[in-house]
Formats: sequence, C-alpha cells, structure tokens
Amino acid sequence: MIADQLAERIKRDGPISVGEYMDAVTEAYYARGDVFGAAGDFTTSPEISQVFGELIGLWCAVVWQNMGAPATFHLVECGPGRGTLMKDLLRAAARVPGFISAVHIHLIERSRTLMSLQQSALKDHRVTWHDAVNTVTNGPTILVANEFLDALPIRQFEKTAHGWMERYVAVDANGQFNFALQPGIPSQAIDAKTGAIFETSPAVVDFIAAISARIAAQGGAALLIDYGHKASAAGDTLQAVKKHKPCGIFETPGEADLTAHVDFAAVANAARAAGTTVFGLVEQGTWLSQLGIKLRGLQLSKNKSVDVAKGIQSGIHRLTAPEAMGALFKVIAFTHPALATPDGFQQDAPS
Repeated sequence: MIADQLAERIKRDGPISVGEYMDAVTEAYYARGDVFGAAGDFTTSPEISQVFGELIGLWCAVVWQNMGAPATFHLVECGPGRGTLMKDLLRAAARVPGFISAVHIHLIERSRTLMSLQQSALKDHRVTWHDAVNTVTNGPTILVANEFLDALPIRQFEKTAHGWMERYVAVDANGQFNFALQPGIPSQAIDAKTGAIFETSPAVVDFIAAISARIAAQGGAALLIDYGHKASAAGDTLQAVKKHKPCGIFETPGEADLTAHVDFAAVANAARAAGTTVFGLVEQGTWLSQLGIKLRGLQLSKNKSVDVAKGIQSGIHRLTAPEAMGALFKVIAFTHPALATPDGFQQDAPS
C-alpha cells in the first residue's frame, strides 16, 4: 500500500514535501482503475452529459479550421479518464469534413488500468498513449484538459510569527501522517496573516509553459477546464474526496481523490510568457451557454420519452447552473497569436 511505502520512506529519509506526497498518492489512486461515476468517488462533466464533449469537439473543429485546416495535426487530451470526453468530441467533430482524416489522437495517461478503458471507448480510432506531453510528435496541436491541472502536485507554505515556512509531510510516533514545517519561502511575494497557507504549483506552471511554447512555435490552441481561483491568494485548498464525500487528506492515502484549486493567474502568466494569446477566465456555465448547450439539449430531447428528456435537461442544468458546476468550474484557452478569438470567449457574447 502507498501509505506504508510513504511511511517507510519518511522514517528512513525524513519528511517529504506536500507535492511529493500528492504525486505519489495520486499515481497510486488512479492505478486502481475506474474511480469515476456514481459507483466511484467523483463524477466529471463528460460523464454527466454527452453534450459536454460534443461542444468541445465542435470547438476543436472550428479551431482547426482557423488554423488553416492542416492536413495533419495532433489532438491531445490530458487526463482522459474513461475516454468518454474524447469519444464524444470525435463524434461531434466528425461532422466537419476533413477533421477525422487529419487528426492524430494522443492521450496523456499514466494509469495502465485506465488506458484499457480508454482503448475500449476509442476502439474505432487510432490512439497513441504517452506518460507526458513532451513525447508527443512535433506539429500543430490542439490540447484539451478537463479536471487535469487540479491533480498536479502543489507546494504549501505557512505564514508563521517568524515568516514563511514550507509544509512537509512527516510521520508521528504512532505512525500517523501529519504536517511539519521546514525553512522555505514562496517564489512570489504574498500579503498574508500569521497562520495563512499559500499554495504554488511548479508542476502546473511547467506544464503550461511547455505546451504554450509548443503552440507558439508550431501552431494550435489549448483548452483547459478546471476549478480554482482567478487571482493568486492565500488559502488552503488541498482536499480529498472518497465516495463523493470529503475526507482527510491523510485518512486513506491512495483510496481518495486528492486535488487542489488551480491558480489561474499563474496559468495565464505562464502561457503569456511562453508567447501564446490567453483567453478567459470564463465560468463553465457561461462558456457552455455561449456554445449553444441549451439548443443541443433541446435537439437531443426531441422525440424522447419524458424521463429521458428530463435526464438530458438535468445534466445540462448541473453543468451550467451557478449553484451546481456552472460557476465553480472555469474555462481558459491560449492560442497561437495568429489565431482568431476562439468560440465562447468573445467579449460581446451573450451570457
């Protein structure tokens, strides 16, 4: 078990950073297999409604056309889960002539168990799997990442009476995980009171910098959807979820989903620094509405039974309503500077 392995490592080598703990626990968690849906620990947007993936597919197709419809391009998804989003994406994008014949599909996935689920979902398509995005062949790229950044490891810093210290994970005399402080300061100045927690994610910044540099040099766009905050600020957002309920981050390591809120200001800064044009932040509900989710829902509901139609509308409500996922989740995109404003990010678009 990952808990025993980490405990032994800490006893042998000393406390590990929060990021090291998060990375090890997350990898063990997803190696378990299918953790999604009602029978799992959490439900993602693609599993709630097929419309989510369909609209992203049409978004990608329009971006591809704006890129000049290259004869070949790379479509990359990071954290593809069961493969549901990519399956719905490709079905919708297939309506655009030439898209499917031009696309090379790449999935960034470390879990061998999830790879098998993705292979089944995408059995009609040729797919290449990667452990990291930097092994995707050079060329024009459209990248999609839904609820991917929140699972990347973070660092945590605590403001003490003597200044900032970094949080580490230690093991007490009873063999239980707990936090310990060691010397360390955040990479940016932050105004906070004693006891405050400030989080950074070098992993997120490095990932954004890498894909943005690729897009700036080779063409394309990236679309990222996740939950987080617009501006960098103090706050402890590290959380664990098991069977759709919150639990302690040290409670059952490797058996609960461990995530942290995304600092979208850091994301935007890294993307701009690498040479791309940034669009957003837009709330998920607003973005989906601007793409026509309600009209697509009506089309799907036509000639369906009352129960099926209610299910379709319920899913759309869950994705778009501010009190559900519509305001919590945010959408950001960055593109090659030559591309037009992508759909859903026009300033004068209706809400």
